[in-house]
Amino acid sequence: MNHYAPEALTGFCTAALVAAGVGEPIAASVAQSLVYADVRGVESHGVLRLPIYVRRVREKMVDVIRQPAVVQDRGATALMDGGNNFGAYVGQKALDLAMARARDYGVATVGVRRSNHFGTAAYFAEQAAARGLVAVIVSNASQTMPPTGGVRPFLGTNPLAIAAPTGGPTPFLLDMATSQVARGKIIAAARRGEAIPEGWAIDAAGQPTRDAEAGLAGAVLPLGGAKGYGLSMAIDILAGVLTGAGYGPHVRNMYEDWKNPQDVGHAFILIDIAAFMPMPAFIARMQDYLALLKAEPRAPGVAEILFAGEYEHRLAEGRRAQGIALVPALVRELAALAADLAVAMPDPLETSDRRSGTAAAGA
Repeated sequence: MNHYAPEALTGFCTAALVAAGVGEPIAASVAQSLVYADVRGVESHGVLRLPIYVRRVREKMVDVIRQPAVVQDRGATALMDGGNNFGAYVGQKALDLAMARARDYGVATVGVRRSNHFGTAAYFAEQAAARGLVAVIVSNASQTMPPTGGVRPFLGTNPLAIAAPTGGPTPFLLDMATSQVARGKIIAAARRGEAIPEGWAIDAAGQPTRDAEAGLAGAVLPLGGAKGYGLSMAIDILAGVLTGAGYGPHVRNMYEDWKNPQDVGHAFILIDIAAFMPMPAFIARMQDYLALLKAEPRAPGVAEILFAGEYEHRLAEGRRAQGIALVPALVRELAALAADLAVAMPDPLETSDRRSGTAAAGA
């Protein structure tokens, strides 16, 4: 597999979106979100989404002109209309507003309607934690998951992110789908021609499957059965019902519906730590908490107990230094897109294997 520098991929994604008719500030915001996902190892939400994003622009299914606007404002709460612009861009605007309001009021909630797929919730949550805030960020998504006891997709994999600063380089950062796995991971497996683990999905007849294509034609399963189903529904109420956005089957699928906007909803709930205690006191408590956690007895074969976000942070450090690996099928798809848009495909990094010659035939 070829490896690419994150900065080069960000520049490429930005250039591709600009070539498709997206303004540079919006394109850059979307590109940063996509590459952030790949850097953290969430390939399901990374640059593999670029082709569908470009197609949505070309088909006029995303409005890249209209700016997000606040339509209701009560100080600590606000409702934003995304104007059907890109979810990553709309989300950034909502996050910026929520962070400012949390400073003013101690806590802030910004709801969003008429948005689109916004990538990883962690992208926004980590920004808030870096500014001394506790963040709870949710979004709904198009239906890919049945309710417990059902067969047909009704709910989205509706993600949840919770973040808090720790005083170190790695914040506590829980980022999860409410399905057994994000549907994008099944898409990625299908692109690689790989089987998926049992328990990820059912086929169109409601039968368990390890075939990625059959899983995409069927439905992903809730995390923890009824618990994941209930959590997904709760997020749909917060992000969809409460904000005036789509909910359940009213959130449109960006791969399949070419007549209606997605109408995705988000909710950004931020807490200013300083409203509860001085930041140094909070950090001291967090450091003590993590020290207690790390000192817990470990199961056989476990070298270290990690907290949420720690594994991804370490992975990101490695990928920033060594580049992001893209599977050949995705490289070919991106190269075709680059040729179509008349933009330059980034050059891959020279890997250590190539420099040493160990990748040569017969090595």
